Amino acid sequence: MADPSFDRRLTPARPDLAARHLEGRVSAARFVEGETFEIADAIAPLRRAPQPDAPLETQALLGERVVVYDRNEDGWAWSQLAIDHYVGWLPEAALRRPAAEPTHKVSALRTFAFPGPSIKLPPITTLPLGARLAILREDSGFAVTQDGSYLPPQHLVALDRFESDFVTIADRFVGTPYLWGGRTSLGIDCSGLVQTALAGCGIAAPRDSDMQEAALGTPVPLAERPTLKRGDLLFWKGHVAIARDEDSIVHANAFHMATAIEPAQQAIARIAAGGSPLTAIRRLG
Repeated sequence: MADPSFDRRLTPARPDLAARHLEGRVSAARFVEGETFEIADAIAPLRRAPQPDAPLETQALLGERVVVYDRNEDGWAWSQLAIDHYVGWLPEAALRRPAAEPTHKVSALRTFAFPGPSIKLPPITTLPLGARLAILREDSGFAVTQDGSYLPPQHLVALDRFESDFVTIADRFVGTPYLWGGRTSLGIDCSGLVQTALAGCGIAAPRDSDMQEAALGTPVPLAERPTLKRGDLLFWKGHVAIARDEDSIVHANAFHMATAIEPAQQAIARIAAGGSPLTAIRRLG
């Protein structure tokens, strides 16, 4: 099995099988080369175990790449996401062989894909912020994807275009239901909100709050009433929030069961009263 220094969430290694590039670093019965696929569904669940009621670890979005190391007879693929290296089980039906390279991404919180060049047609699917698409042409004011879907170009930007303020992106999720493992405006968790907002500004971030606390920014001294700046990340054990200014934060949280804006000191006191004091403040930039 993997050395304890390897994070199981990010290490494609099991007692029976591991990624070839880990040979000599972990113990496994056999080592395999992975195969690259891309996500074909709008949103695909990455689960802890190969069953539909297993805990949701995170979500993969349309057009994202994954490396598949194993499949089972029940239609699940043991995979590692390219975007943040998370490892888990994806429904095999949500995968396809990569075709054209993505050229654009969804810039709206969500948008519709239509079967033809008319908003009066019933949508094929709903795509989330960050979904990646290969746009081949324009037709009647719509962007046409490699699979023949029609999308409003107002909701797309080039893959290399980014916003400048990740707090503004996070604010757009206010009211989104809280979902453990979620990454979209249909449901999102605290670290998913941070990761998604930063991605919109071209900043790569780990998936979970403990990883984010270890990897992002520089520490700000803790105090009874810390002086916050816009974009500071506040961490508790198992939770993260984003400072909007000196006095308020935005975070996806189970107390509100939604992404919410609330006074920073009120949240700090409430969470501490529940047994979780503030552990760190990290400043980006």
